Amino acid sequence: MRNIALYAGAALAMAISSNANAEPFNGPFIGIQAGWTQHDAGTFGTRIGDVTANRSQDSVSGGAFLGYDYRISPRFVIGAEAGLNFGIDDNFFRTTDGTSVLVDPKRSIDLTARAGYLVTDDTLIYARGGYTNARFRTSINEGSTHRSASEDRDGWLVGGGVEHAINPNVTARLEYRYSDLSDGGGKFDRHQVLIGVAYRF
Repeated sequence: MRNIALYAGAALAMAISSNANAEPFNGPFIGIQAGWTQHDAGTFGTRIGDVTANRSQDSVSGGAFLGYDYRISPRFVIGAEAGLNFGIDDNFFRTTDGTSVLVDPKRSIDLTARAGYLVTDDTLIYARGGYTNARFRTSINEGSTHRSASEDRDGWLVGGGVEHAINPNVTARLEYRYSDLSDGGGKFDRHQVLIGVAYRF
């Protein structure tokens, strides 16, 4: 038992020492984020027909992300990231000429790449771009007729931000993102301002 305790203590000390010598913006990371989201929809196609929303809806969103950064030089960083986000009270409703439309966003998945420049040893400015997929449920009521369907909408995402290393293992970031979720036609945009915290291994 004593030997097991000694081995466990030594392993823990080595892990702590390894993390203490970690280099910011180089290696794997995992984190959480939250912030403001606005869906801005015009006329767009769905599985149950074209929908005219002509609405913007602000909401709070939050989620998690993981990724990997690699310093290709002392100042330049490239990386890849996957994220999962959910909204709070983000559905929007519109009634026109007796027809009501309800659009309820469920979740979004992002798969992106980013490239950045270290303006100081601890502060990275970066640009981001890639693929996004959002799941929505759309409901249409026309008199006594009700139609609804859930679907995934593919789109693309671009953005940029700044990330600062609080210590070698923890970074905080502020980022703006724009996503086009029109899925090939019409208008369905998403704007986001997100604050995130990451732990780096």
